[in-house]
Parts: sequence; C-alpha cells; structure tokens
Amino acid sequence: MAKKLAAEFLGTAMLLFVVVGTGLMVAPISPDYLTEEVTSVGAALQLFIEGASVSVGLAVIIIMFVTVSGAHYNPVVTMVNMIDRSMDAATGAAYIVTQFVGAAFGVVLANVTFNLDPIMISQTDRIGPAIRLSEAVATFLLIFTILALVRTGRAGAVPWAVGGIVFAIVLATPSTGFANPALTLARTLTDSYTGIAPASVAPFIGAEVIGGLVAVLLAAWLFPKPDEA
Repeated sequence: MAKKLAAEFLGTAMLLFVVVGTGLMVAPISPDYLTEEVTSVGAALQLFIEGASVSVGLAVIIIMFVTVSGAHYNPVVTMVNMIDRSMDAATGAAYIVTQFVGAAFGVVLANVTFNLDPIMISQTDRIGPAIRLSEAVATFLLIFTILALVRTGRAGAVPWAVGGIVFAIVLATPSTGFANPALTLARTLTDSYTGIAPASVAPFIGAEVIGGLVAVLLAAWLFPKPDEA
C-alpha cells in the first residue's frame, strides 16, 4: 500500500508541477489570463503550449506509475474505480487524500522553482453556468475515454489516449479542462495563468463529479462487462 500511495503522490505532484510550471513559463507571451475565451494570438499560443505540455507530460507520468498504483492522479478516476468495485472504500479514500496532498505539493514546488512565494492565492475567477458545463463535459470526456478502453480490453492504449483527449479538452473547453478535483483545489495556490480563485472551486468540483458519474453510466451501458450484460 505504501508504494501505491507514494506513486499516487509523486504522479499527482509531477502532473501539477507540469501544469503550473508550464503556465508560469508561458505567462510572458501574453498579459491575458485565459478564463473563458482566447482574445489574442498570444493567448492562443499560451493555450496551445499549455495543452501540449500537459498532455504529453500526463501520458508519460501514467506510463511511469501505472504498474504500481494504476496511475489515477484524479479523485474522480478513483471514485469510478470504487463504483466499479475494482477498489475498496478504504484504499480509495487513501488514494484521494494522497492525490490532494500531492497536487498541492506540485503547485508549491512550481511556484518556488520560478522564484515566487510558495503559496499565492489565485485571484482568477472562473464562474458562470457555461464554464461549469464545460467542466462537466471535460470530465465526462476524460473518464469516458478511460472506461471505453479499459472495458473493451485496450487498457494499454490508455496513457496516450488520455494524453490525446486532455490536449483536445484543453483547447476545446472554455474552462481549459481541469477535469480533476485535486488539480482544481491545488490551483488555488498559484496566482498565475493556471490559477483558479477559491470561490470558483466548489462549482468546478461539483461539475467534475457529475461529468464523471454520467460517463460511468454511459460506459456501463455501451461497454458492459460479462456480468453486466
């Protein structure tokens, strides 16, 4: 169990380091903080670089630890495993706590790496019904991609498929596809391009959970296991 939790901590921390570190690196390209739409060529370039970095980084991080912990890095993914009865409640709870802690560590490390204060509470509001719907759709696409592959015996394709869908989600959704409650909460700790104001967190996480649950229901219907058919 200790190795599994260590892998979840490290993987989630690495993911958030890439997310926030990339955002800090590309921030000088444009003064715009992307919240709902691209308003300049600079903002578009920031978004493309962010999406490319995160998608490739996530695929590699999944490959790195998938044989140890299953490479969840996301409380919604863990929740789905608990609903699917492939993970017991105690293990799932430990995973989720570890993911939140690892995500916060990754953000703090990224801030410090760029010579900023370890914790900078974000002032970037991401509010409104459309952006919440965007988060639900983003999480649905992520979880449905994973379940479609796993339930049809193609789990080996998950790392790069997840990377690909994350890249598409970042570019296609007004919320830029957080799709991860641990990532969402942790990004309150950076007042930068990738940050989110604390007041925006609860609606985001609610939308993410709803999107994940819808994905579970649809995947169970379209790709039933033998005992579900």
